[in-house]
Amino acid sequence: MQHIKTYNQCIKHIKERTIIIEGPIEAKDLSTYRMESSLTAFRQPAEQLEALIDIAGLEEGRIIIARTDDLIIGYVTFLYPDPLERWSYKNLDYLLELGAIEVAYHFRGYQIGKELLNVSMSDGYMENYIIITTEYYWHWDLKNSGLDVFEYKNLMQRLMQSARFEVFQTNDPEITSHPANSLMARIGMQITRHQMQQFDEIRFMNRFFL
Repeated sequence: MQHIKTYNQCIKHIKERTIIIEGPIEAKDLSTYRMESSLTAFRQPAEQLEALIDIAGLEEGRIIIARTDDLIIGYVTFLYPDPLERWSYKNLDYLLELGAIEVAYHFRGYQIGKELLNVSMSDGYMENYIIITTEYYWHWDLKNSGLDVFEYKNLMQRLMQSARFEVFQTNDPEITSHPANSLMARIGMQITRHQMQQFDEIRFMNRFFL
């Protein structure tokens, strides 16, 4: 499958700063930026920037960022699922995973997450994919948000629904291990019935045959 990527951009003005939301960003451009210090949900900022650069270098990888000047204050990633997870079973070339979405603490509440998703889906080629996101409560910033796990779950689901993601059932043991976890997916307009059947088989496959 050929992975066609079309650059898109939008501009917001927050706290007297100009915020540029853009992508997909190439690895060489990402290497000229730096990460805001509170972007620590998955790794330390410098390590996460290296991870973003690596993903941007993948054939299927897509990185959308929000930045002010050369400072990244938010990002969302898209890539093939981890080879060790069930979602990579059958190596479906039309199945991408929204691997991470994060916004710096001091820039939350300004719909930057929603804009990151809007810019991501402005590329019409995204309609050729099923895009999944696995929402695990242990990745959420419960401490700074002041929300409990179910309030945060509702927050994340509303955010994803703004980009046409829906909740899907699965027997994946990590998802079913806690009621706050969930699987969501965005079904591209060009996805066929056969492709959906393959996705359904993965959602409910017997874990002992992974």
